[in-house]
Amino acid sequence: MGKVLVFGSINTDLVTYVDVLPTPGETVTGGRFQSFPGGKGANQAVAAARAGANVEMFGCVGDDSLGKEQMMSLQNADISTRNIIVKAGIHSGIAQIIVD
Repeated sequence: MGKVLVFGSINTDLVTYVDVLPTPGETVTGGRFQSFPGGKGANQAVAAARAGANVEMFGCVGDDSLGKEQMMSLQNADISTRNIIVKAGIHSGIAQIIVD
């Protein structure tokens, strides 16, 4: 398979599982909580690498612990991270996901 260049988001998905989704203004206490590597770009890069492509990721993360985890996750998936910018003093992206 060929080379794939991916330009896109690199986030951490923060997933909370609840019994019922909240209505506007309502607070619902979460049950189980998990975090996963995510971001549409990063997810596509991982899928392409798993399919056998030589993948290079372009994006940006902060220099916080989430950014470091994202970089390690991509590297562990055999994705080149040399074109990912690590911005000092910036928080890495997150997505808050609620699953009922």
